[in-house]
Amino acid sequence: MNLLVKKSVLRSLMVGSAAANYSRLPSAAAHLIAPLEDSSASRIVVIGWRRLMSTQAQASATSEVAEKNEKTTGASTQNGEKGNAVVSSYWGISRPKITREDGTEWPWNCFMPWDTYESNLSIDLQKHHVPKTFLDRVAYRTVKLLRVPTDVFFQRRYGCRAMMLETVAAVPGMVGGMLLHLRSLRRFQQSGGWIKALLEEAENERMHLMTMVELVQPAWYERWLVLAVQGVFFNAFFGMYLASPKLAHRIVGYLEEEAIHSYTEYLKDIDAGKIENVAAPAIAIDYWRLPKNATLKDVITVIRADEAHHRDVNHFASDIHFQGKELRDAPAPLGYH
Repeated sequence: MNLLVKKSVLRSLMVGSAAANYSRLPSAAAHLIAPLEDSSASRIVVIGWRRLMSTQAQASATSEVAEKNEKTTGASTQNGEKGNAVVSSYWGISRPKITREDGTEWPWNCFMPWDTYESNLSIDLQKHHVPKTFLDRVAYRTVKLLRVPTDVFFQRRYGCRAMMLETVAAVPGMVGGMLLHLRSLRRFQQSGGWIKALLEEAENERMHLMTMVELVQPAWYERWLVLAVQGVFFNAFFGMYLASPKLAHRIVGYLEEEAIHSYTEYLKDIDAGKIENVAAPAIAIDYWRLPKNATLKDVITVIRADEAHHRDVNHFASDIHFQGKELRDAPAPLGYH
């Protein structure tokens, strides 16, 4: 009878304390085990129970080691990610190795070697579209009116002036390209390459801004001014392009003519020694394929040539609309630099 009771108590202890170590068992269990070891029938139960406890203890120790290794691996991975700018992607997206022509590694992510070009400096900077129609005169007077507050605020601080103007100049191409893109989707029609041409213009103007930021660090109030001007100009130009693309492109054409004038004055101050002719930023050297010893004057010269090309593209686009046609009816000037 006592033997049956002891076996019953022992079985309940094995079930109730399966996760506990043998060393942590109550003293009562130890007293129950000792007499059982004397009988051969009970000895099998005790041995099996001891093996179960040792297996669980070994599994617990193994899990602790694995958890420790996992923490160590995670810490080393985090340190590796902090040291490297690019983290391997689960989706298999990784940048291929890109080099310059001299074999050195390409340092830029914002543009690639195939996006670079040598600007055509032989373009005619004196071209001017003489206002002929009512909308031409509206566009011309609007641009002249917008120049007044710019002259008052910046005066001859052409670095800050150029930085501000480029934040505005990059808007029309994006707005025009976006609206042409949506029209192409609605009408199931090709754009004749004009979507890409206008987006190329927007990207080129943005690169002008990225270059100017390397040369001129904007003050806090100039950053707030950029937010205000860009917000107003984007919405105004968006509505204007919907209402009259011919007027919108004509205004941009005249804006580019004013940009050519501003950069010409910038170059005059550099030649006169009023503005230091510092070394060209590295981003400008790679983007326009300038020589390694290029200076600020070289940068402003190629930017001015870009503005002259944008002037031609937008006046051309406006002329297409004035002829009663759509942009897709004429081939887009892709890669026109």
